[in-house]
Amino acid sequence: MTPSRNCGSPEFTTSDADGGWSDGGYYVHNNMWNSGEAGPETLRACAYNNWYVDSTQPSTTSVKTYPNVHKDINDQNGKPFNDYSVIRSTFAGRGPGTGIYDVAYDLWLNGVGDGKGVTEVMVWTENLKQQPSGDKVATYSAGGHAYDVWADDDGYIAFVSQSTQYSGAVDLKAMIAWGIGKGFIPPNPTVNQIGYGIEFCSTGGGKARFTLTDFSVTMS
Repeated sequence: MTPSRNCGSPEFTTSDADGGWSDGGYYVHNNMWNSGEAGPETLRACAYNNWYVDSTQPSTTSVKTYPNVHKDINDQNGKPFNDYSVIRSTFAGRGPGTGIYDVAYDLWLNGVGDGKGVTEVMVWTENLKQQPSGDKVATYSAGGHAYDVWADDDGYIAFVSQSTQYSGAVDLKAMIAWGIGKGFIPPNPTVNQIGYGIEFCSTGGGKARFTLTDFSVTMS
């Protein structure tokens, strides 16, 4: 069950495609990265772990936006995976239940964004009518949840929960280690960024809300 929190008096509001806010060592980002196709979107934040976004996206299947909260490691330069004994995160987020979207972690290894040798690891905790890139290649189980694992040839791997998780905790170190062992992730990558939010493809043309009420990253 999603923890109940109310962001009634936002500290930060943005409708800018690249608008964002630093708070508590995290960055809350509107991230309308596909601005050529995206409709309007407004993010309102009371804290890095308490914010919501209202988004209006057309009825097409491409990803339009990824409003999220993330932690940058070493100013996005990253640190080696093997330096950590713990990479763990808590989350609570709920999609609108309409349109096409996925609520997901987005981890960047060996860099951030498109680039040679960069690996993107996603963990989908909620999914409505969306499909990851590539093909289903395996099943992964941990913490009482089973995940369909999808991968493509361009450094993308997604762990898609078979059941909706509105809140919980994930052992990201174990997931990355499993991916390395299967050959989907290069050995000892740098861990550059860990984020959590929603990929909006469509809201059916109407306004829809995503609410986030918990997020933390523990690395040691």
